[in-house]
Parts: sequence; C-alpha cells; structure tokens
Amino acid sequence: MPLKQLAPGEMTADDLRDWCSVLNDMTAADMPGEPRWRTDRLSDYLTGTLPGDRRFLFMDRDGDGDLVGHASLILFSEGEQAGTGVVEMSTRPSARGKGVGSRLLRAVAECARSNGCRTLAVEVIATTPAVGFYDRHGFARSAVEQRHLLRWADIDWEKIEHAAGRLAAGYRLEYHAGGVPDRLMDSYADVKANLRSGGGNIAFVTEWRGSAYAPALRDSFATLESRGLRSHIAVAIAEPYGNVVGLTELVVSAQRPTRADQYDTVVAPQHRSYGLAMTMKARLLTELRRAEPQLVDVQTWTLESADDVRWINAELGFVHDVDWYDYEVDVDKLLARLTRHS
Repeated sequence: MPLKQLAPGEMTADDLRDWCSVLNDMTAADMPGEPRWRTDRLSDYLTGTLPGDRRFLFMDRDGDGDLVGHASLILFSEGEQAGTGVVEMSTRPSARGKGVGSRLLRAVAECARSNGCRTLAVEVIATTPAVGFYDRHGFARSAVEQRHLLRWADIDWEKIEHAAGRLAAGYRLEYHAGGVPDRLMDSYADVKANLRSGGGNIAFVTEWRGSAYAPALRDSFATLESRGLRSHIAVAIAEPYGNVVGLTELVVSAQRPTRADQYDTVVAPQHRSYGLAMTMKARLLTELRRAEPQLVDVQTWTLESADDVRWINAELGFVHDVDWYDYEVDVDKLLARLTRHS
C-alpha cells in the first residue's frame, strides 16, 4: 500500500491503533523511560488546530499493509510563524534504513510547498537517531532546549508547600482549570504579550504562539480542550486592582496522562524580583497533586541561556535529563536535496 495523505477526520480506528503502535515502538527503542501513548482521544489530538491553521497527516504502509511510519504537518496562518510548518515524524524501528523517513519527508515537503509554506521546523531529541536523519537532509539547528523532569515520587512536598505559601505582600494567587475566567482575560493577555518581546520567563511555547490578545487566548484554550489536553493555570494577581501580573501553565493530555507538560511561565517586568514565579509554580504543583493523582512526572524545557528559569526549576526538584534540538530547513532547498539523492 502506498504512502497516503489523510485529511483530518479520515483516520479509522485501525489507523489510530497503528499510529499509536508506531509511536510506542519508536519510544521503546529510543527513549525507553518515556510514557506510552494511548489511543484515548488520539483522533482529537491529531486533528485539532487553532482557527486558520491547517493540519495534514501522512501514513506509510508496507506491502503487507503494516504501518511503518507516519507524519504530521501543521501550517500556521498568522503571527510570527505564518509561512512555517511544524513537522512530527515517526518510523517504526524495524523499518529504519529502508527509505521510510525520506518518503514521508518528501510528501510533507511537497504538501508544504503546495500550500505556500516556506520553512519547515522540527524538534529532535538529542540522543535519538533522528538527529542524524535531519542532519543528513540539510536541516540546520536553530536552538537547543534543555528538558528537565520532575518525578512525582521524588518531590519534597513539605518544601513545595512552603514555597507555595511564600507570597509577597500585595499579591494573591488563583488556580484555574481549563482556562481563565473572563474577568482576568485581558490582563492575562497583557502578561502573555511579554513573550512576544522576549521579556517573559519562558519555559516552553507551543499552542500559545501569537496568543498575546484575549480573543486568540480564548481560541487557544478551546483548542487545547478539543485536543484532549487539560489545562492547569496559576496566576499572581496584584491588589487592589485585581490584575494578573504573573502566570504559569501546565497541561495533561488524555493520550499520555501520566505526564504533565509545562507551558509558559511569565511575570510582568515591573513585578519581578518578588519571587512570584517560584510561588506560582509551587502552587500549581500542589493543585496538580489533587487534580491529577495519576501523574508520574512533569517535563519542562528551557533555553540554555535561561539561567533564572533553570534555578527555579532546580529548587522545585526538576533534573536535567536530555537536550532537544530545534531544526529548520528551507522547503525548496529540502526538495532539491531529496531529488538529488533519490
């Protein structure tokens, strides 16, 4: 069966099981300590996008009909990432070295070009064979992010509770699940705007790109929910005005419910030096302990230059375990390279 491109919603139950099987085989071979993927709401996860964005799925089966690899491409329509496509590709370990990855990459690149995409971006775990694959295909490393893990069994809860209670005078904390209420949305968006200027304490940015405005934030929260991702948020509020001046976000997915992903942590510039980031992150951990009792760990990413974020994470018990590389490539140059080597 040839490589096939699917539109959102076309995947059958068998396709979803096979997709999950490839992910788990690859994970077991390359990162055996990682949680396994589940098919729970996997269709929602693979098809959900922000308004205006588009997602394309690709599946490659061998002559016996067995799925040997798959890919996802999301094309951004607005903001700083307009014209960029983000790629996720997985190849079953037993099928490596047989051209599966190159076939998928060509299909992704052709789809990207036909839809006006100029650049492809991908994240690669530094210890896996994917590094060599993308190096060989001309991808250039644009950034290095350090992943840190906080293992639930190793948390010093007495220390976390103490940190969560250390709040400077003139502030209060609120916890919200699933999003933030309308009364906070405008000031929440103002704080998020610091990410656009590079002024925030950035742990990781994913679905939130371009969400410095309240309408886009509402879309972001709705998209997360539609993809099976449960949001957990702690905010610091300055009194007496009741405005958000700091925030930290985590999500837990239905597809890998034993792991939480840290998203953004941001404090407005005029409210830094009060320890708000530490207090918010500690408070959020205490809320997760109650709301998500199945958790095994929390993962977060920081840039190599983010010394302040790394210090806070270390105080909370996060431990660096592996680097992730951000790669980019020009679509036209990639297709020319694939043609030369075909």
